[in-house]
Order: sequence, then C-alpha cells, then structure tokens
Amino acid sequence: MNVPIPPATAGSPAETLRTALAGLLDGLPPKQATQAVDRLIANYRGRTPTDAPILRDRADVVAYAAYRMPATFEAVRGALAALADAAPEGWAPGSHVDVGGGTGAATWAVAATWAGKRPVTVLDWAEPALALGRELAGAAPQLSAVQWQRSRIGASLAIESTDLVTVSYVLGELTEADRSSVVDAAADAAEQAVVIIEPGTPDGYARIMAARDRLIAAGYRIAAPCPHSSACPIEPGTDWCHFSARVSRSSLHRQVKGGSLAYEDEKFSYVAAVRFDPGPAPSRVVRRPQIRKGQVLLDLCGAEESLRRETVTKRHGPLYRAARDADWGDAWPPPSAD
Repeated sequence: MNVPIPPATAGSPAETLRTALAGLLDGLPPKQATQAVDRLIANYRGRTPTDAPILRDRADVVAYAAYRMPATFEAVRGALAALADAAPEGWAPGSHVDVGGGTGAATWAVAATWAGKRPVTVLDWAEPALALGRELAGAAPQLSAVQWQRSRIGASLAIESTDLVTVSYVLGELTEADRSSVVDAAADAAEQAVVIIEPGTPDGYARIMAARDRLIAAGYRIAAPCPHSSACPIEPGTDWCHFSARVSRSSLHRQVKGGSLAYEDEKFSYVAAVRFDPGPAPSRVVRRPQIRKGQVLLDLCGAEESLRRETVTKRHGPLYRAARDADWGDAWPPPSAD
C-alpha cells in the first residue's frame, strides 16, 4: 500500500538500501546483469525445482537483489505498516526472524518500520544470498548484529523463539506440504506476530488464505489487512485480495523491462497475525479509490465479513477530504476523520 509508507529520506533504511544496491552494480556488465535477471525470474516462476541452486554465484545474487530487493522491501514495509497501525501504541518487536530472507529485504523493512536495534536472524539456504545480505547490512548500523544463517526452508525448519517472524515471497517456492510446515513453524516460534507476504496474484492470495487459516487455528488473531478474524467474504475463484506498493525503478529495472517510467507498482498479498489484542481497521480500502466530480467511490472490506461500496460526497465535509486522499490498502475511515 502506498500512503502509510513514509518516503525515503537521507539516512533512512530505505535510502541506505537504495544506495547500497546501486553500488553493487558497479563493475557488473549490463548485459550480464540483464541475462542473469531474465534467467532468475524464469526460475523463480517455477521452472526450476526448489532443491536446485537458483542463485549460483555472486553475479546471480547481485543482479537479482538489485532487481527484486526494492520491490520486496516496499511490499513488506507496506504489510508491516498495517501491523504497526493495528498494534498497541508504542509496540515494537524486540526480536525478529526472517524466514527465507535471502539478502534481507524484510530485515531492512522491519528496520524502516521500527527504530532501534534488535536481535535478528535471517534464515536461507542460499549461501551466496546470505553473504550478499551480510555485505549490504554493513551499510546500516542498526543491522550490524544481524545473524545470517544457512537453513533449509521446509519440513525440517527450526525457528528459535522470537517476537516477530516474517515469511516473504517464500511459500510459492515450496511444495504444499512444506508450506504448511513453514507456516506452522512460524506460528510456533513467534511470541507476538507473524507476517506473511506473497505476490499479489490469484495463486499468491490463495497461499495467503491457506496460511491465514493455519494461523487462526493456532490461536492467532488477524491484525491486517482483514478487519476481522472470520471467513474472508471473497468467494473463491471470483476475485482475490491484494495491494500495491510503489517502487522506484533502478537503471537495471529500466534495462531489463525497457520502461521509461521512474517507478513501477509491486502487487502483493499479505496477512499479519498476532497473539495480542489488535486494533484492526474498521474497514479497509480493497480497490483503488475512484475519484469523480464531487464524490469518491470506496470499495471496502468491513468487520461484518462483507464487501461493500461506500460513496463519499462533498456534503460529508472532512470525510470527503479524507476520501480524496485515501489510497488502496488504507484503513477506513482514518482516525482524523472520525
């Protein structure tokens, strides 16, 4: 989602990460980077078995990190922003485990959401990715103590007890049985919250819904994006719930995609589940608002386990002004408009 995410400022984790990624590409021939990204994207879309070494060497990891890490960072940051909004005032995770974290995009996103240092462990089985993640983290003092640990992500996954577990863009690479095992391991290990993010596709949404069910069965409450922990009101096969994060395009993005825009939108689905009593949104904007003359149309998912459209007009005063500023993925109504 776009609005709740603060813009990158000088010295912020977002800006530090952007600078570090740009420096990675120095000395890597553009053609080699483009070829590596094309091959890696094809592999991550399912053409390579999950037990094969997708990230073979540093060149592979550099190319893929520069291409995909900004999008993963922004998607995870969007999900974490919604979790932060639903958590009690002043809450922050005291520790974090990033499952399948690779080069650490989710770890950077946690640092961008909650200030200060905390014990963090990144688990991934690709040693080149972990090595690059460790190198990138050297640019951020708050990430200096992160542990980068090689671990197979599947049925044998063991996670030490921690406040927050993130699992981002991982489930789609696993068998159905391993997905269940990873979600269960995350649920068992997290003392406070589990956040799972997948691509904003029908398949990604289906994986999120399966994970959501398992987390609820394990005793968790849903903090976001859903305004409730009951059944999703979307009829299976008719639609899917997803959101969008705006990502600044690097030179590598423009080389690979041949695009001229300075940005692109990363579509993602997610669930944030917690063990504490959350304050979920009264409802959430689940489609891009339609702004028309004198009115704004908002598609909302509400606490009544229902989807509805709300029309906000000029006669609603401050609420109308809030509606004009509302974005896809926002809580509705905002506290300032109550």
